[in-house]
This record gives sequence, C-alpha cells and structure tokens, in this order.
Amino acid sequence: MMKKKIISASKASLVLLLCQMVSALDVPLDSKLLEELSQPPTITQQSPKDYIVDPRENIVIQCEAKGKPPPSFSWTRNGTHFDIDKDAQVTMKPNSGTLVINIMNGGKAEAYEGVYQCTARNERGAAISNNIVIRPSRSPLWTKEKLEPNQVREGDSLVLHCRPPVGLPPPIIFWMDNAFQRLPQSERVSQGLNGDLYFSNVQPEDTREDYICYARFNHTQTIQQKQPISVKVFSMDSLNDTIAANLSDTDIYGAKPVTERQPVLLTPTGSTSTKVELRGNVLLLECIAAGLPTPVIRWIKEGGELPANRTFFENFKKTLKIVDVSEADSGNYKCIARNTLGSAHHVISVTVKAAPYWITAPRNLVLSPGEDGTLICRANGNPKPDISWLANGVPIAIAPEDPSRKVDGDTIIFSQVQERSSAVYQCNASNEYGYLLANAFVNVLAEPPRILTAANKLYQVIADSPALLDCAYFGSPKPEIEWFKGVKGSILRGNEYIFHDNGTLEIPVAQKDGSGTYTCVARNELGKIQNEVQLEVKDPTMIIKQPEYKVIQRYGQVSFECIIKHDSTLLPTVIWLKDNGELPDDERFLVGKDNLTIMNVTDKDDGTYTCIVNTTLDSVSASAVLTVVAAPPTPAIIYARPNPPFDLELTGQLERSVELSWVPGDENNSPITNFVIEYEDGLHEPGVWHHQTEVPGTQTTVQLKLSPYVNYSFRVIAVNEIGRSQPSEPSEQYLTKSANPDENPSNVQGIGSEPDNLVITWESLTGFQSNGPGLQYKVSWRQKDVDDEWTSVIVANVSKYIVSGTPTFVPYEIKVQALNDLGYAPEPAEVIGHSGEDLPMVAPGNVQVHVINSTLAKVHWDTVPLKTVRGHLQGYKVYYWKVQSLSRRSRRHVEKKILTFRGNKTFGMLPGLEPYSSYKLNVRVVNGKGEGPASPDKVFKTPEGVPSSPSFLKITNPTLDSLTLEWGSPTHPNGVLTSYILKFQPINNTHELGPLVEIRIPANESSLILKNLNYSTRYKFYFNAQTSVGSGSQITEEAVTIMDEVQPLYPRIRNVTTAAAETYANISWEYEGPDHVNFYIEYGVAGSKEDWKKEIVNGSRSFFVLKGLTPGTAYKVRVGAEGLSGFRSSEDVFETGPAMASRQVDIATQGWFIGLMCAVALLILILLIVCFIRRNKGGKYPVKEKEDAHADPEIQPMKEDDGTFGEYSDAEDHKPLKKGSRTPSDRTVKKEDSDDSLVDYGEGVNGQFNEDGSFIGQYSGKKEKEPAEGNESSEAPSPVNAMNSFV
Repeated sequence: MMKKKIISASKASLVLLLCQMVSALDVPLDSKLLEELSQPPTITQQSPKDYIVDPRENIVIQCEAKGKPPPSFSWTRNGTHFDIDKDAQVTMKPNSGTLVINIMNGGKAEAYEGVYQCTARNERGAAISNNIVIRPSRSPLWTKEKLEPNQVREGDSLVLHCRPPVGLPPPIIFWMDNAFQRLPQSERVSQGLNGDLYFSNVQPEDTREDYICYARFNHTQTIQQKQPISVKVFSMDSLNDTIAANLSDTDIYGAKPVTERQPVLLTPTGSTSTKVELRGNVLLLECIAAGLPTPVIRWIKEGGELPANRTFFENFKKTLKIVDVSEADSGNYKCIARNTLGSAHHVISVTVKAAPYWITAPRNLVLSPGEDGTLICRANGNPKPDISWLANGVPIAIAPEDPSRKVDGDTIIFSQVQERSSAVYQCNASNEYGYLLANAFVNVLAEPPRILTAANKLYQVIADSPALLDCAYFGSPKPEIEWFKGVKGSILRGNEYIFHDNGTLEIPVAQKDGSGTYTCVARNELGKIQNEVQLEVKDPTMIIKQPEYKVIQRYGQVSFECIIKHDSTLLPTVIWLKDNGELPDDERFLVGKDNLTIMNVTDKDDGTYTCIVNTTLDSVSASAVLTVVAAPPTPAIIYARPNPPFDLELTGQLERSVELSWVPGDENNSPITNFVIEYEDGLHEPGVWHHQTEVPGTQTTVQLKLSPYVNYSFRVIAVNEIGRSQPSEPSEQYLTKSANPDENPSNVQGIGSEPDNLVITWESLTGFQSNGPGLQYKVSWRQKDVDDEWTSVIVANVSKYIVSGTPTFVPYEIKVQALNDLGYAPEPAEVIGHSGEDLPMVAPGNVQVHVINSTLAKVHWDTVPLKTVRGHLQGYKVYYWKVQSLSRRSRRHVEKKILTFRGNKTFGMLPGLEPYSSYKLNVRVVNGKGEGPASPDKVFKTPEGVPSSPSFLKITNPTLDSLTLEWGSPTHPNGVLTSYILKFQPINNTHELGPLVEIRIPANESSLILKNLNYSTRYKFYFNAQTSVGSGSQITEEAVTIMDEVQPLYPRIRNVTTAAAETYANISWEYEGPDHVNFYIEYGVAGSKEDWKKEIVNGSRSFFVLKGLTPGTAYKVRVGAEGLSGFRSSEDVFETGPAMASRQVDIATQGWFIGLMCAVALLILILLIVCFIRRNKGGKYPVKEKEDAHADPEIQPMKEDDGTFGEYSDAEDHKPLKKGSRTPSDRTVKKEDSDDSLVDYGEGVNGQFNEDGSFIGQYSGKKEKEPAEGNESSEAPSPVNAMNSFV
C-alpha cells in the first residue's frame, strides 16, 4: 500500500470542533450525532462570582448545564449541602439547576447571604460552578449632620465634602441645586473621584445656598440627598466700590486687591502617594489644585510615555484614565499644576497586580478506549497563582483512584483509558486577588463509524482545477477512510489523489473523464459504512473575441466587443468596468449582449474598459484602452428640444399588459436620452395624465403592465439635455377587463369615540384600485381573547363604520376586505383596536405625603387596578393648594396647582411650597377620556422657615444723640417671629467701621428710639427678623446724627431711577451739590465688556429719555456730572419690555404733544427751583407726606454668623455706602429728604409708561411689594423728578 499524502487540517472544509475539544478524536458539530453520544456534564450558564441582588426582588441564582444523559443538580451553601426541599422559599426550575428564592412573599434577602456552588452530575461525571457570593444591595440613608455656612473670601480655595453613606455597590455621586439642575463644572470648579466638590478659587457668582450632594444607588433605583450646603463669597471689588462712592475728589484710598496665588494641590496631599490596580482594570489618577489664576493640570510618566490609544483625560484633565492596564503600566506618574505664578506637583507610584488569567485553559478530551491524552492547565498572575485539581468536584488527592491518570503539576496525563475513565476535572488557579475555575471532561467513547456527509451530494468544478469531495465521519476508535471510483470500482491510490485526515478526497487536476460517482468507506473494529457522492467536470469559460484598442474623435460613437464561449450547462453574466470601477451612471453607455457602446464620446470617457465574464464556477476578463481625440472644426450647431414622437400603436393586448410602440421625432442636434410614457384613465379620471414609466432614448417599444377595469390611453414625451418635447397625440383607447380587487384598504384602525362603541376607519381604494364596478367593503370584527365568531357587515364605498353596544375599552380584532361585482380581494391582515374609553372608576388609594423640607414634599399613592382605568393609562394628576398660612391664620382663595406624572408612577415631588403653611392635595388617575374621581383630600403642613427681610426700615427724627427707627414686619414671616435683631456701628471720617452693637427687639415692636449716640456721626444699621429656625435676610440703612451747624454740601447724585418701555427708557435722578452743573448719561448692555455709550443732557435738568434701545434687553446705566472729575452715580440695571406689534401712533412725535410737554417742563423747572430753595432753608413740601406713608428702604443682608460686615464686602450688599446712603456725603442731615418712588405708584417697571412715554396711574396707590433683594436700591426719585421725566 502506498503512503498517503497528509496536509494541514486547515484545508478541510467540514471539520468543526465541539466545545473546543482537542484530542485524539474530533467530534463534528452535527446535531443528530450529538443527541446520540454520551457526554459528561458541561456548565453552560451561571451567575457571576460576586452577585449583588436587589433585596426587594426574588433572588435568581443561575446554573444551567448540558450532558447526555441530562444532568441532575445540587447546591452547597457556605461549604455544606443546601437542602432546598426544607426551605419553602427556595425552588429549582424544572430541567435546570437555577434556584429561585422567593423574597417578594415574605422572605428576607439578608437571610440568604452566603457562598453558593452548583454541581451538575450524570453517570459520566460531575461539573461544578464558581463560588457565587450572594449579597443584597444596600442604600443607607445619609447620616444627619449640622452643616455650617461656608464664608469664603473671593479667590480662596474651597472643598465641599459629600461623604456619602457606604452602600453596596457604592453609589454614583453628583451635585445639583434646589431646582434639580446639575451644578456647572469647569477647570475652576469640579467634582473629585471621592464625590467632593472642589473650588480652585471662589468667585462672587459661587454664592448660593443650595449646593446639594446626591448619591444614586443604581441597584435599588434610589437617590439619597445630603442637606444643602451654603456658600457665601465676600468680594473685595464690591466693597472697594462701596467705599469709593463716599470719598471726595481729594480723598486718597487704596484697597488690597484679590491676592493671586501659585498652585497648591488640594488632593492628593503631600508630594508622593501610592496606588495599586489590577491588570485589565481601569486606572484612575486624580490631581486637583487650588490657585489664582486657576491652575492647569498636566500628566507625565517618569521614565516613559503614557500608553497610546489607552490614555484618556477627564474632568478638565484633572483625572488621568488608562484603560485595560497591564504590568507594563506600573511606574511613577507625575501631575503638574501650573499657573502664571508657579507650579506644584505630585508623584503617584502605581503598581499593577494581576488576578489569575489563563495561558492555557484545560479543554475537553474525547478518547477512544486504550488511547492516551493530557489535560493542561496553565495560568499566570501577580503573584504567581497556585494550581490545584479536582475530579468530579472532589480534590483529586481524595478522589477515587484511576490507574490511567497521573497528575504532574499543571498537567494530568492519561494512558490506556477505559470507558470508566470518563470524568469531569476542575482546575483552580488562585492568588490573593482572585481565582479561576475551569471544567474539562474526559469522555471515553466506543462508537461504530458514521458518515455525516449527505448521500449523493453533487460537486461541480471546472476542468483542470482542483476538486474536493467531502466524507465527514465519526467513530470511536477513529475509523479508517478509503475512496473508490464508481460503486464497484477499485480503491483510489497514487499521486493524482490527496487524502485528508478529515476524510476529504482532493483531486488536484480534475479532467472531464473524471466525472462520475465516488464512494467513501469508513470502518473500525466496531463496524463499517459507506457513502456515494457525484462529481461533474465542466468546460472552462473563454473570451473568443476580446475588446480592442480604440481611438475615437470627440462626440463620436465607439463599440467594444466581448464574445464568449462557455459550458452549455452554466449561465454566464457579463460585467463592464471602466478603470477598474463601475461604468459611469450615464445613459450614453449601452451594454449589449456581446458589446459595449459609448455614444457622444467626451474627453472624460478616456480610459481602460474591461469585460468580466462570471459563472457560478469560474471567471475570465479582457481589457482594452479608449483614447479620445479632438474632432475637426464644425459649423455652429443649434440645439433644441426634440420634436414629439408620433405614430403610436398598441399591439399584443392582454388582460394585464400591452405593447406600445412609437416613432421618435427629430432630435434637434441633441440626442434623446429617454422617453416618458404617460396614461389617462378615461373611465375614472378623464383628462388627467399619470406617469407610467420611462425607457432609454434608444428604445421605441415597451411592454406596459396594466390594471383591470381601466380605459387606457397612452402618450409619449421625448427628453434630451435641452428639455422635454411636447406630448405625442394620444394612442387609441384600450379598456381592460374587470377583476377581483388586488388589494385591501390601508391604515385600518379601531378607536372608540364613546364608551359603548367601536369606530372602524380605513383609507378607501381609488377607482383605479377598484379593478371593477360595485366597489364595497366587508368589515369584520370580534372581541380579542374571547372564543367568539367574527361579526361581518358589507358597506358601500365609505371609509368608516361604527359598531355600537360594545363593552367599555376592550380589545377587538378587526379586518376590512375590499370586494366588487366580480368577487373579494385577498384575505386582509388583522389589526387590533379598542372600543371607547370611559372615565376611570376609582381613585388612587393609600395617599401619603412625606414633607422633605419647608418647600418640598413627596407624595406617594397606590396604583389603581388596570381594569378600573377603563382606557389607556396616561398617568396620575396631583391637585394641591395652600389652605392657609400658619403664621397669619388667614384664609384666602388660591388657585389649585396641578402636577401630572406620566405612566404608571406611584410617587411624585411637589416643589415650590411655602414654609409654615397648611396644604391639601388629592390624586386622580388619567386616561384618554379624562380624569377619574379624586382621592380623599390629604392635609399636610410645611415646617417653619427663615423669614424674609422686614418690609421696610425707616430712620427719622435725628437729634444730636438719638435716632428713631421704624420698620415693617416681613412680608413672608414663614413662621412665628421670635424677635428682631438690630446691629449698628459708626462710620468715621476715613470711612472705617467702628465697633458693632447688637440689640434684640421683641417681635411685637415696630419702632425704637436709639439714644446716647455721638453727635454728627454716621451710623450703619443692619436689621433682620428671626423665627425659631433662624435669621432671615437683612436690610441695611444709614443715618447721621445732627450737629449744631450746617456744613457745605458735597456733590452727590443719588436715587437713579429707570422706567423702561419696549425701545426707550426714562432716566431720572437726584442731585446735591453746586449749581449750574451739566449732566451726562452713560449706558451699555448689562454683562457686556463693551465701552460705555455717552449721552449729554441739555441744561442741568435731572431727567433724560434714552431712545433706540433693543426690546427684551438688560441695560446698565449711570449718571455723571461734567467738570467734577470722576464724579458719577452708582450703576442701575433695567430691562426693556418684549417686542410687541403695535398700531398706535407714537404720540411723543406729535407736534402738539411736544409743545405741551415743553410748557409743562418749564413749569416743573420753576417748581423745582422753588423746592430746592425751600429744602436748603429747611422747608418742607407736600410730597414728604407721601414719603412717610410709602417709605421703602433698601434691603441689604449681612453675614449671619457673627454679624460683622466682613472685609468691606458682602455678596448681597456690594455698595453699602454708595447706594444705601440716605443722607448727603457731607455727613449733615437733610430733614426734608424725599423718598418717593415711581415704582411705588406704578405697576412695575414694564407697566409704568405707554410707548409714547406717558405715565400711567400716577399716585394710583402703592401695591403690596415683595421686599427688594441684593444690592438694588429701593429708593426712587421725588415726584418732581418723576414729572420731569414726562418730557
């Protein structure tokens, strides 16, 4: 016998491995074969090693395995047998090892914590799962802590600690405000990996009272909230501006600006630290630095480069992220924080350890009796893992002995195995960072031969090419394979054949005479089997006339030939390519059966053209080059649209098709590119032409598909590059025969309009689609999921049918079928609809309210049964309203507020509540019909909060040593007032603040006389109210005790007031100082860095109208005096009204109005001079009475912790000496000061003036106002100045 040729198994086409079996015996992946072979158990699915479960849901511990016979399952818990039959809460799924622990019916997840392991066993061995550690997730509440307000100087660093509760798994941390909006983060402000919020330097805009840290526990879908943290930033610039406002031209003052600082690392601390990470994990290193300007972070690796493609920077480069780390990533990583003043750095020493990972995992071994084999288990890690073996789940040292087995470290050697040697072996590789467990079975089989290749399989090849004939087989011991030619031919041998190990016969050079039957025989000591396959050898495909090189003139025509010869049993396809790409999408290229024609050749057609011929077995190609040259000069050609086609003729009339032919008209020197065929339906739409099809310009006949019951006429339109021709004359008419409808109505729907009906609608068929006369519809319906017959009705050609008397909101199966006089359309598809909805029947129950804080509550309710919803559940509505304020005990009508919660939710948040108030609420379910009944009203109360600032603070009756203070109670007490706190301190000639005195005043007082004060001294007062919760916002005021003589006036511009309309604003102010001063106005867009715009005020009047403003824009404005160096008022901010369409005439541009206003201005100017003289003499004018009745002091809060004014700065009192002053800057007292305000008498800024500038509702009565906040002055110009602003 000649020696067989052996080749690589990679050439075998049908050899597959089962479950990565590598052995002396390969088992093909054949489903029928696998069902018959015995096999030890294999674990196919199991729960993760560290399994964190939701304590509110049932625990499912997965364990799935396969084997023959099917395996049985058992479990251990904490190393001992777990008898599930003794625990009523634990069940095992049928035909599976998966455990289900019933927590939702009384079980407690904590009782089932532990380490679980599954064993799958059959007669051939036992496989085990990993140790599955079960732990219930935990989301503990935040520990209560008292959070002190953070008071920070501008430019300093700050860290807000989150310190979330320890949960399982750890929570996700994020920072939000009271409005549930994420706090913006930047290079200056960012969140660290530990959840803390870091400020490299604080700015005034960081002042807020609602820094809230949230912890989201994803496993239990809960979010815990930390108490809000307050931050107040003291600005040096605002305090300096305030002090400068009260200095004269000769005063010299310098304030220390915000100090810039070089970087200092906030985290990590020190100069070095260490970090240990495991191989394959994500390495996160963090550096956050303080400094001003804000430092920039840069990362380097000492002695190396950061790994490419695995390195990412997050959190504004403060976090270095390296994914899929390996031991090579160990080393020192340095972060460098740098700004213009210097740098700081920190070195983190990273060590990468490794849990065990596979180098060679053991693989299943299938052997025949008497064969040898090995199981290899090799793993690596840092430190090096220990390797241990188990047999059928038992340590191999104490397992039953097997003489065919020998353990040698990480290898088990098998020799002369027998069927009883079948078992499942487990390899365990472990170190201090984890373990790996792999099951691998040894399956000893004794099976007679089987041939898996289909009988009489046909193989086709081209002559002179290789042929591969398959003979996939299986047997144990491994069968021997022999091949024969024919049924009774001789065995195949010789160099002209190659025999592969997988049974495949290869004929390297197949010849025509090699066609025929080939027989494969497989035999071993247990039996023999054979199979026959067929081989057909085909003639090769050839190109007998190839395309040739062509030279063609521009705008000419060229053709390439490609004539082929092929086997008569093969169907060839021809493809043409240009320059190895597809032919251009151009109708000039015409592909024929044996050629390619290019018409109207252009320069871009230059190139190589290739003809490719493909069959199912082979492919051939040939190429030729086309060269395009310039054409000789020709006379100018006139191009035009083609003439219309003519002589249309219909032939070959059939029921569903007809052939249309025509004669093209003149091309008019531009080749016809295509023809458009249109049709007219003279029966249903006479006079309307529809597009039918398009054909290339070289085609003059077309086969048209027709529809039944249509009276067709056709016309043809020719198209070239210039345009479309006129339509041809219509063809003769052709009426097609009627037929059943081909299609059914579309868009069938079933939606009830009333609780007891079902409205079935559809889109009707067109007359063209009817296919015949008498179009009708068969409408059928029946209730879904009910054993009921179809109810049907035939209706006329309409598009709606109403089924009455249906139950409320039940599903129906619906179908609509078209029919005409000749019969029905095909069976229609069924759709699902619903009868009409009705209002829900019941209200949500068990409504509970949990008050979270003084302005936020959470409401819970139980869902209503879906059957009572009687419609599509859209959600729940919560109606809530304020019953009364607990501090005032007065009821008032308040509109109910409504919050809608979509879907089947059971809770919702109620924001924006008022503190210390009584509320009621109810809950209603909503469907498509409307709302259901309301639940019983639930009463809840919000706790006390801090009060708003006192409504006003007025200082009167100054004497040499006393001042009288009067105030109004807070507009919103938000609780029971316990007292008022008054703090005051003197201000000396150098604007320094003296010692602070604090007085507590009973809550029922509304005035106080301060005695024993220093004469001719300015005092600053800070005033706020208190409840049991704490102090509210404060207002500030200044006053001066009088002296025995009047001092000369220092120049001062105060009480700048703006009243804005859509495109203009009235500016007025009060002036104290020398006469004959010329004023100017400076203004600009608020927040913009652009230069101030300047307007000169004519004369010395104290009002001005700014025109040409942009609607809906915030502006800043200030007033200055010419000739007084650097003397300006404080800034005021106003906003123009939104753009509105108006048809009113601008009265301000009318001549009669201008004349009238000039006369009024003259009178007011005279009155102003008289009043000014009287004020200098200590006189009094009537507006003072209104001032006393409508005083509205400005409100400026003070630091709440120690009552001090800080470093001449306050986040809400930026200019206390400039805008808050109620007296002249010369420290003398003007007894007849006027505090009248246009804001007090009008409807607010946007409602005080018409578009023509006229004042609405002067002295119409002062509305109740909210107390002013921030540093905006509550003062307004006198009534005289308000009148002046009319002009």
